[in-house]
Amino acid sequence: MVVEPNSGVGPVLEKFADVERIAVLRGGGLGDVIYTYPALHALKAAYPEAAITLLGTPIHAALAASTDGPVDDVEILPFAKGVRDRDPKDETAERLAQEEFFASMRARKFDLALQMHGGGRYSNPFLLRLGARHTVGTRTKDAEPLERNLDYIYYQNEPDRWLEVAGLAGAPTIISPPLRSLPEHQQNIKRLRDPGRASLLVLHPGATDPRRRWPASYFAEAAATIAQEGAQVLVVGDRSEKALAQEVAELAAGQLIARDKDTVRSVAGELELGELAALLDTATVMLASDSGPRHLAQALGTPTVGIFWVGNVFNAGPRGRSLHRLQMSWVTECPRCGADVTQVGWSARHCGHDDTLIRGIAVADVVQDVRDLMATSLLLRGK
Repeated sequence: MVVEPNSGVGPVLEKFADVERIAVLRGGGLGDVIYTYPALHALKAAYPEAAITLLGTPIHAALAASTDGPVDDVEILPFAKGVRDRDPKDETAERLAQEEFFASMRARKFDLALQMHGGGRYSNPFLLRLGARHTVGTRTKDAEPLERNLDYIYYQNEPDRWLEVAGLAGAPTIISPPLRSLPEHQQNIKRLRDPGRASLLVLHPGATDPRRRWPASYFAEAAATIAQEGAQVLVVGDRSEKALAQEVAELAAGQLIARDKDTVRSVAGELELGELAALLDTATVMLASDSGPRHLAQALGTPTVGIFWVGNVFNAGPRGRSLHRLQMSWVTECPRCGADVTQVGWSARHCGHDDTLIRGIAVADVVQDVRDLMATSLLLRGK
């Protein structure tokens, strides 16, 4: 039964009765879980007495612990095909870990479980094993049905997709508050700021998929240009991205005069997630390819300049342009073999080549976007 429209996103069905415990299944990385936060806020508003348990990954637990948000607790998913993948080291041990996980989750007697992890081929059977009274989520035609289902069509804005799922669970869309970094982390990152530079550009050159990465030399040229104009530039990344971040910082420093060389430096691998959130919270602008840290900056309300392959804009691009600018590559074929790269996601095979799809985006265009947002950032954020 439809009870009201969902602000143009989708229908809002009747709420479930007597809901005290909600489980939300979401695997993946930092950006993947941030996509679900508007829906989680909607669920919290619709079921204010219920506790929301996120079934996620360690980085999801770190995010929930490091920011104010709608998640009450996080349970770490066991390794399981299509939900939290890895090559099994000991199949028997991993099967036992899964059984222990499901027994523990069934004991919690969830009233409502939502699947927010792909099309459901693997995640729907996983969700059903929780034993929740009610189930809601996305579904491809070959996936096991839940009580209430949203057709999974790959090209859809991800936050809107999960808002639609929340609507099927009876949760109307609300205006989600921004994430907030915690005071202790804000204190920790004060040491990183250069008091002689009023503006701070935080730059993230990495991305999980190499095809989404802008070349390091391009990032370096942009960083050097902005530093020459008076801003401090800090390059961020996790421990696996230290070499890439250092390369960008060194290439940028090589383009600067002696007095400005220290204004661009890498802090990749040095920050816990809460400290990264605090740094992004205080940044004037963030510049990045389509990556988890860019999504975190957006969730915090920090202006971002994003460098996207056009297909990813459908799923992951910000909708507004006051605080967020996009530069898009319209490449539709693999630069090496000519394979169609628009058929992505659960239904397509990777051609095997990781050549970047966004090389053609000009540094000058990106730099102009950074300048424009730096000029309006403080005013638009109310600071």
